[in-house]
Amino acid sequence: MSIRFILVATSHPGNIGAAARAMKNMDLDELVLVRPAAFPHAEATSMASGADDLLQRARVVATLAEAIADCGLVYGTSARTRSRYYWPGFTPRLAAPRLLATGAGGHAAVVFGPERTGLSNEELEQCHALIQIPASAAYDSLNLAQAVQVVAYEIHCARGLPLPPERDAPPAAADELERLYEHLDAVLREIDFTDRGGGPHLLRRLRRIFGRAELDQQEVNILRGILAAVQSRRRRAGVAP
Repeated sequence: MSIRFILVATSHPGNIGAAARAMKNMDLDELVLVRPAAFPHAEATSMASGADDLLQRARVVATLAEAIADCGLVYGTSARTRSRYYWPGFTPRLAAPRLLATGAGGHAAVVFGPERTGLSNEELEQCHALIQIPASAAYDSLNLAQAVQVVAYEIHCARGLPLPPERDAPPAAADELERLYEHLDAVLREIDFTDRGGGPHLLRRLRRIFGRAELDQQEVNILRGILAAVQSRRRRAGVAP
């Protein structure tokens, strides 16, 4: 089983250690750090309290895209409500079986943002959906290690429960989806189907449509085949890209 917990731009090294401890409590051991402010660090080791092995194996990368490149399902955690764009959302309890089903045959990931700001819109666009932890409407702010503990606990509790039906084809990995989006953007520009204002909003909405669909590898290949056919037809018609 591969369920990866990814911490993005963590500012306090103690939170990394506390998150590792929470993961080890729940039999999760794959930790990836994106641009941590300080790591390795003595405070991280101290707060890990016996989960030093997770810290030693933790992978440090420069971008979220690198951290999720081989993941077929990526959930971002967020407490904020975004009204302008729609992201599908799950509680940790509902998300856990889906993560386990993908992680059983591939890689799934849960992404946690910086302590002060959380994940940016651009980072959430790289996720299929949100995990939102139910909390008090008057005070819904959990610290990073608390959020990691809650999600890890629900994954632990969901082990042994019936998993969602197996898919016909493996889910498309994040890097395959990125290549699809790049291809789609190129074709939209070739046919001059772009935002009237020239901004990125059209592609962002398309990313969300495909993100909600949780495309598999065959579906990505079909879509890219359609895009390639459009480009080929335009070239045969003598239309410059």
